[in-house]
Amino acid sequence: MSSVTGPPSSSAAGETPSDHGLGSRSAAALVFGSSAAVLIVEIVALRLLAPYLGLTLETSTMVIGVALTAIALGSWLGGRLADLVDPRRLLGPALGVSGAAVALTPAVLRSTAEWAPVLLLLVAGLTILVPGALLSAVTPMVTKLRLTSLAETGTVVGRLSGVGTVGAIVGTVLTGFVLISRLPVSGILISLGVLLMAGSALVGWRARGWTGTPALTLVVLAGGLATVPAPGGCDAETKYHCARVVADPGRDGGRTLVLDGVRHSYVDVDDPTYLKFTYVRAIASVVDTAFPAGEPIAAYHLGGGGLTFPRYLAATRPGTRSLVSEIDGGVVRIDREEFGLRPDAGIDVRTEDGRIGLRRLGTGSRDLVVGDAFGGVSVPWHLTTVEAMADVRRVLKDDGLYVANLIDHGDMAFARAEVATLGEAFEHVALLGEPADIGTGRAAAPDGGNLVVLASDRPVDLRAAREALDGRRVGWDIATGEALTAWIDGARPLTDDYAPVDQLLQPHGPQAG
Repeated sequence: MSSVTGPPSSSAAGETPSDHGLGSRSAAALVFGSSAAVLIVEIVALRLLAPYLGLTLETSTMVIGVALTAIALGSWLGGRLADLVDPRRLLGPALGVSGAAVALTPAVLRSTAEWAPVLLLLVAGLTILVPGALLSAVTPMVTKLRLTSLAETGTVVGRLSGVGTVGAIVGTVLTGFVLISRLPVSGILISLGVLLMAGSALVGWRARGWTGTPALTLVVLAGGLATVPAPGGCDAETKYHCARVVADPGRDGGRTLVLDGVRHSYVDVDDPTYLKFTYVRAIASVVDTAFPAGEPIAAYHLGGGGLTFPRYLAATRPGTRSLVSEIDGGVVRIDREEFGLRPDAGIDVRTEDGRIGLRRLGTGSRDLVVGDAFGGVSVPWHLTTVEAMADVRRVLKDDGLYVANLIDHGDMAFARAEVATLGEAFEHVALLGEPADIGTGRAAAPDGGNLVVLASDRPVDLRAAREALDGRRVGWDIATGEALTAWIDGARPLTDDYAPVDQLLQPHGPQAG
């Protein structure tokens, strides 16, 4: 005779299911906090790696891929271990060890980049994978503790899954909009490590089974102390960059703005007409010959950096009004505090994305547009496309001029594509650079570096521009017409729908950006 079995004894009628010492609010807090922590570590890791690997699509893809691997691995292992060991014994160590790993991350990454750069990718992956996996293991462990009745399985799993997703969202938004703009990245990670250690101590106290918190606390403190002397420090951690201002020992007023290890601007605070970087002298040569000497113009600058060229225009063309779109408010603050930018300098700086700034400008409102925006050594892709150049053309007057700084190496795939893109928007295009780089020299292969491209719907006096280049001892040549068409070699123009700038670009060490 068959028998019918009832529900598990823990859910028998009139019996309150046990929560194994973990209430629903505590469970939600653990899942919420651990999920938020994973995303905080992921986003901050991008900031730590940018000075050494660049802020590129490849770097972002690697960090996101490792973080997703950590989440998958942690979820799988956490669930497996929760079936083999009492989860109450696992939660404290998972939080404590992840907290120590997070706190050590700044010192470990910066020291590795300085002393063992060949290991940087491996170490970077581990600093994301280890704490990410440990924190992701928390959710299945907590779920196991809360699953006391088969009748509520869907409710418990769904609730905790939703809480974890909300935690990840909060961690992302909090980091991107609040933490990075107010705290150094090392401070964010050390503080997060301390919070995770506090959570470990609290869970261990309640479970009475985890006593490793004091030892790991020493690790956290060591991580914090090690971060102080660790290499790679910044004068300021802005919203987008690790920024340093380096004084020129050979020139009293000389200052170099270094962003994520790349020299972006050189400014002489005493003499704004002094132009050190070759590409800036090339831009000045073109602009000086394209407009009557000393005549004020209306200029717009995509990217600000140290505002070297806006200062030059203000000094050599009194009455010039320059509007600058600089996305990083921290860089603008450096311009004011370190480089002496004054409100009466004729330079209006807006903290905004350049593409958005373009849209706000009136049609035919500018004589000159200068493109000098960089993320690492790459022009932000959305400032390179046919659509972006059409907007540049819209804001220029009929005789206006667009001039931009590019960086590329190797076969110059990005530079060729960008010059081809400008050919779609403007009638006249010319390229300035080392003869070997722009196809006018006899070298077997281009070396690469900075290039300057100019575009307009009216002819520019290239003979006068060459003379100006020679006068400034730039040593560059100018390619145009059939020679430039041959150099482009059928490169595909970039569009908002197709702009693989990071893949086309071939970086080659720090350059002036």
